[in-house]
Amino acid sequence: MLKDNVNWQVTGIELWAWYRFAVGEADEAKIARREVDWLLQAVSDVDRLSLQLGDVSRRDQVFLDRPWLEILDLWQRRLVQRQPLQYLVGSTPWRDFDLQVSGAVLIPRPETELLIDLAIDKFPNASGNWLDLGTGSGAIAIGLATAFPAAQIHAVDFSEEALMVARSNGSRHRLMNRIQFYQGSWWQPIDHLKGQCQAMISNPPYIPTATVLELAPEVVNHEPHLALDGGVDGLRDIRTLVNGAPDFLVSGGWWAIEMMAGQGNAVVGLLEKRGAYQNIQIVDDWAGFDRFVVATRL
Repeated sequence: MLKDNVNWQVTGIELWAWYRFAVGEADEAKIARREVDWLLQAVSDVDRLSLQLGDVSRRDQVFLDRPWLEILDLWQRRLVQRQPLQYLVGSTPWRDFDLQVSGAVLIPRPETELLIDLAIDKFPNASGNWLDLGTGSGAIAIGLATAFPAAQIHAVDFSEEALMVARSNGSRHRLMNRIQFYQGSWWQPIDHLKGQCQAMISNPPYIPTATVLELAPEVVNHEPHLALDGGVDGLRDIRTLVNGAPDFLVSGGWWAIEMMAGQGNAVVGLLEKRGAYQNIQIVDDWAGFDRFVVATRL
């Protein structure tokens, strides 16, 4: 998103020539071509259609929010160091929001948006206390606060650096009166909410420790391992959420998490073993993978 204080420019012909060159570089590096579009849309006043049609080449000036040489350097860092583009420009689109991100938080994924959709489908007019555990960038908390104006959202994260990003996003979207942020490990900082919560939603670390190091370089070298590593079997933190939630949820309260594809049956088994849940269900993502598990507190 172009900032208001535009101070730099480049000609349309110059930008169009670089755009075509960068698309070729993206192909060679096996990076999606659309990332070139995303970069230019994030740092200039061009839109994707004008890039796709080449209309930008006819413009006398394209306005930028940073020096052209800095933009070229960002692209080289994407190519050579495999830094995620979202970190390079400092923001990412998610649902209807533009969220700030940094290396302290995971980049919110499109599939996580389904957690908000599932909540809306189940509770069209939700109110009361809702929990977002492991909030990271604050994406889920912001999605819930926007969807449910009558609810109070309580967002927890262990990382103070992550909470700084989350608070910034909450402030940016004018939701700080609706979201309360807490620093600590899972349930520890919200003991005062026991027995008072309508729902708990979480996108916890769920990748087995050994698998983390096998992830794409964009992830393993740049995203925070604290938010990725779910222990030996990937279920360490999910167990904490399964075991602790009954103390916090009201009867009929909702439990929902995102997980790694293939973990569905194991998570269902944990919930059944705890003996405090009913209506346990695995929900697939858009690609047909088991991505979420939801349940209701007895």
